[in-house]
Amino acid sequence: MNVLRTPDARFANLPGFHYAPNYLDIRDADGTALRIHYVDEGPKSAPPILLMHGNPTWSYLYRRMIPGLLATGRRVIAVDLVGCGRSDKPAARADYTLARHYDWMGQWLKAMDLRNITLFCQDWGGTIGLYLVAENPERFDRVVAANTGLPIGEGESEFMKMWVGMMEAATAFPWPLLDQGMERKLTEAEQAAYYAPFPSPDYEWGLISFPSLIAVQPKNPGVPLNLAAWEKLGRFEKPFLTLFGELDPVARGWEARAQAHIPGAKGLPHKIIPKAGHFIQEDAPDQLVAAVTAFLGVD
Repeated sequence: MNVLRTPDARFANLPGFHYAPNYLDIRDADGTALRIHYVDEGPKSAPPILLMHGNPTWSYLYRRMIPGLLATGRRVIAVDLVGCGRSDKPAARADYTLARHYDWMGQWLKAMDLRNITLFCQDWGGTIGLYLVAENPERFDRVVAANTGLPIGEGESEFMKMWVGMMEAATAFPWPLLDQGMERKLTEAEQAAYYAPFPSPDYEWGLISFPSLIAVQPKNPGVPLNLAAWEKLGRFEKPFLTLFGELDPVARGWEARAQAHIPGAKGLPHKIIPKAGHFIQEDAPDQLVAAVTAFLGVD
């Protein structure tokens, strides 16, 4: 497997994001070494808040939440999925499968030996993060799921049909669509920060491949993995909170299914946040921090 690594110079002087990079190496089943990047702030002895992003973003998405979460006294970790951010980027569409994403991040989680985790996950960070919770429930104290889901082959919305079809034919990521996923208007410098990990379309195959990996169709190869994880989440009794954006066209509706299926979701103050789109971290960072801070006291 050929792997690309974004030059460090691309990440210099990003607005609002001055955190030192941290790296951990894992190994794909074919023997290829992959370097995974993560932000790691706060006391290392404190229970961690793990932040997992989606497509096409990276840990930069959490820059407006990290300071408030650090104020809780917790360790705050924001990881870049393989193919995203400062993490390594396999250079072919075929290199990316759902099983590989689950394996890559599972290796990272175990190598980090994180325990007593509060997970905040959105979009693909949720699909992958929820699989990690299902496979490693002993490592997680609580979960916050925001604008995400774990599809199990039950069909797709019109939006998803359009998105998957468009990206199956793509050879570069359609960056103008990023702005459509949020109500807040990014500055030019913030837009450039989101683009920074991807000097050319050669680096974008991870982003381009994600839509085809969404296990919405019954024959998608990821369906058995997600069905098994969904069944295990049906026994997850630790606190499970949903915070969804009112204007999210991607995952709205899944929060009700999670609340009905996951025992730990019962009786919690789930929220639909007004005027918040898919990238809810950009639209409502203060509301999210306040909700997570209050949630830290729930056992």
